[in-house]
Amino acid sequence: MYDVVLLSLAEGGAADSCGGACGGACSILEKTSCATPRVPVLECADALTAAGARVEMITAGSDKEIDEVIARLDGPPRADGLDWPDTDSKTRLVVAASTDGQLRAVVRRLVRRYAPPPSKRPAELAGDRTVPDLPPIAILPLDVTNATDLAAQLELPRTPKGVAEAVLNGPVRRLDLLRNDGGSVTVDGALVGGSDDDGRAVPWRGRVEVDDAVLSDGEEPILAAVVGNAGAYAEVDGMRLLAEGDPTDGWVEVAVAVPQVVKQRFRGTRVRLEVRRARGRAVSVLPRDGEVHFLDDGVAGSMNRKRSWWTEAGAWAVYAS
Repeated sequence: MYDVVLLSLAEGGAADSCGGACGGACSILEKTSCATPRVPVLECADALTAAGARVEMITAGSDKEIDEVIARLDGPPRADGLDWPDTDSKTRLVVAASTDGQLRAVVRRLVRRYAPPPSKRPAELAGDRTVPDLPPIAILPLDVTNATDLAAQLELPRTPKGVAEAVLNGPVRRLDLLRNDGGSVTVDGALVGGSDDDGRAVPWRGRVEVDDAVLSDGEEPILAAVVGNAGAYAEVDGMRLLAEGDPTDGWVEVAVAVPQVVKQRFRGTRVRLEVRRARGRAVSVLPRDGEVHFLDDGVAGSMNRKRSWWTEAGAWAVYAS
C-alpha cells in the first residue's frame, strides 16, 4: 500500500492556505487556524486510511518545507548527482489547494528540484523538454464553489473521498506546463494588463510574439493579452479570447485584444475590439512604456521588461478518476 502525504500550504501570499488572510500581521489565533488541517483534508485522510494507506498531513509555510516533502519522491542516487523522480515510488502526494496559485507553488518547487542545469543535461531527457516527467500529484480543492479552477476545468474529483480514490486507484493524466524566464511556472494561464478602480481595462503598449508570429508590434494599445495553458482566462469581461485552452495539446495559446477605430459613413466612428490569436511553443511580451500588471494563475504581479513563457509538453501530471 502507499504512503500518502497530504500537503497544505500556510502563510506566504499565494502559498497561503488561508487564501492570503494570514501573513506577518496574523494574530496567534489566526496562525493557529492556518496550521490546523481543514475539514476536507481531514476527511480525505480518513478515506485514505480506511483504504489502507499510511497517511501524513503536513502544513508547509515555506519553500524549504515544500522541498522537504518533494524530496520523498526522489529516485535512487544517480552517478551524475542529479535529483530525479522515482517512477516506482510508493509515496504519493496530495496537494490541498484553495487556488491555482497554491497549486502552482508546489509545481514550481517540483520543477526547481528536478530540472537539471544545462551543463548536466542527461541523455534521457527529451529534446523538447527541460524537465523530466514530474511525479503525479492529486489535487484536493478546498474551495468547492470555484467552478473555474484548474481541477474543475479538468473535471478532476472534487470531494475528499473522490480524491482519495483517485490517488490510490485512478489513472495518471499528463498535462502541459508553461515555464517562464522569471524562474516560475504557469499551470493554467496568465492575463497581462491591469484595470482601473472601476474595473475597466487600462490600455498598454507592448510587443507580443508567438514563435515567429507578431500579434502586436508595440505601436498600438492593447486592452488585454492572455497566455493560455488551460482555459482560466479564455473569456475576459464576457469577451472570448482563447479558442481552445487545452492543457494537453503541447502548445501555448496566446490572444491579444486590440481596440480598433472604425469609421462609419454618416455616423462618425466607433471602437471595436479585434482579437488576434496564435499558438506556438513560446511567447514573449515586451512592455513598451513602463510597468504592466498581470495575473499569473491568479497571482498578481507586474513587469517592466521582457517576459517569456515556453511550453513543456506533458511535463506534469495529476491523478484522475
